[in-house]
Parts: sequence; C-alpha cells; structure tokens
Amino acid sequence: MTAHVAAKCPIMVDLEAGKDYWYCTCGLSLAQPFCDGHHKGTGFSPLKFSVEKTGPAWLCQCKQTANQPFCDGTHKTLG
Repeated sequence: MTAHVAAKCPIMVDLEAGKDYWYCTCGLSLAQPFCDGHHKGTGFSPLKFSVEKTGPAWLCQCKQTANQPFCDGTHKTLG
C-alpha cells in the first residue's frame, strides 16, 4: 500500500529537543505533517519521533522519503 501524497514539497517546522512528535505516514491527516488520526482503518500508523536539537527541520509531505519523517528530496521525482 502506498501512502497518499499530501504535498509535493517539504514543510519547515520548528521542533523542540526531547519532545515527542507523531508524524503522519498515510498522507491523509489534515494537520500535515503531523498525525490527526485519519490513518484509522488504512493499515498505516503514525511515526513517533523526537529530535536532539531545538530548531527548524524540513519534514516530508510526499510520504515517499526513505528518511521519515525528514525530506530526502524524493518529491522532486514525483510526476
């Protein structure tokens, strides 16, 4: 099963060190790039993550990255 492409560009978010975040892996969340529960019944689960340093990060919205939740540029190859 392939995730829905929420957007063909990453989104910059400010993250806080040590705080837990839940990244949307299905692409259906209305609170991109974070989970809002829309994955229920899809077979997808949110990805829990945290960062070591407070600051900006580019998170994937195409959901095709090999480095979830972070953008790896895969969106540039989508049609």
